[in-house]
Amino acid sequence: MSISRQNLTVIIVTFMSENVIHNCIKSLPDDIKIIVVDNSNNKNFKDSIEKKYKNIKCILSEKNLGMGSGNNLGLEKVHTDYALILNPDVVLEENTLDEIFLASSNIDEFAAMAPISKLDDHPNYKLNQNRALNLSEPFEVDSIDGYAMILNLKKINNLKNFTNLSYFDENIFMYLENDDLCKRIIDNKGKIFVVPKAKINHIGGGAVDSKYKKQIELSRNWHWMWSKFYFNKKHKGFVRALIIGFPSFLSAILKFIINLVFKNKNKKEIYLHRASGYFNALIGNKSYYRPIFNISDQEN
Repeated sequence: MSISRQNLTVIIVTFMSENVIHNCIKSLPDDIKIIVVDNSNNKNFKDSIEKKYKNIKCILSEKNLGMGSGNNLGLEKVHTDYALILNPDVVLEENTLDEIFLASSNIDEFAAMAPISKLDDHPNYKLNQNRALNLSEPFEVDSIDGYAMILNLKKINNLKNFTNLSYFDENIFMYLENDDLCKRIIDNKGKIFVVPKAKINHIGGGAVDSKYKKQIELSRNWHWMWSKFYFNKKHKGFVRALIIGFPSFLSAILKFIINLVFKNKNKKEIYLHRASGYFNALIGNKSYYRPIFNISDQEN
C-alpha cells in the first residue's frame, strides 16, 4: 500500500512555537489530518489553532515531555497507516508530498522515509559508508533526522522487538531519539529511504520563540551531552560511551574555567551545562533538565 492523503496523519510537537508553526501548517494540504502535541500546555494556543485550522486536533501535555515522548503521545491517537513527524519550523515545498506519495508506490518495503533538506551543507540523513548517490531516485540510508520523517506504522509494528506504540525511546528528552529509532529499525531488518525530489526547508533551532533563546540554548547543550552518552551506552556499552564523550566533557570543563576567569557569564553557563549533561548521564541520572522560564524571559 502506498501513502496518500487519506492514510497519512501529520504529528507536530510544539513548545512555545506560535511564531513559526503557521508557516509549517500552511505548507500542508488542508485535507490531511494534523495532530499537534503542545508541550507548553497552553490552552489559549490549543483553542486558537483548532479554531483557525479545521483539520487540526491539539493535545495538551501536562508537562514538557520532549520530542520523543511528545511524538509517542501523538502516535497513540493516529488511526492511519502512516505518520509524518514534523518539527514546527519545517516548511514543505508545493510538490513535496506528491513526490513522497509517488515514491512510496514504487518502493516494495520501507519502515521509514524522509524528504530531503534543501540545506546541502546539513543533510538530513546519514550513511555509514561512502557511496555514489543517484539524487533523481529514492535511495536507502541508515538514518534520517527527526524533524521530517514518515513512519510506516504497520511495518514497524511487525518488526521484531518493536512494541506497538512505543516508537521513540522516552528516556531521551531531545536529541538522538530519531537516531535511536532508526538504528532499531535497521537492526531489525527494516529499510529507510530518502526521496530527493521531495524537498523541505528547515529553519534549524527555530522551533521555539526567539525570546526564549537563552534558556533553550542552555537546555540544548545539557541534553546534547546527556543524550550522546545515553545513546552510545545503549548501543555500544558504558566504556565506549565514556571514551567517546570524555574529550567533550573535559573541553567543557576547561572552557567553563576560562570563561569563569574572564567573567563571560553566558559562555560560562553554556559550558557548565554541557559538563553537567555528560556527568548526569555518566552517573545514571535521567534526562531531568528542563528550560527555566521567568517573567523577564517572557517580557524580553
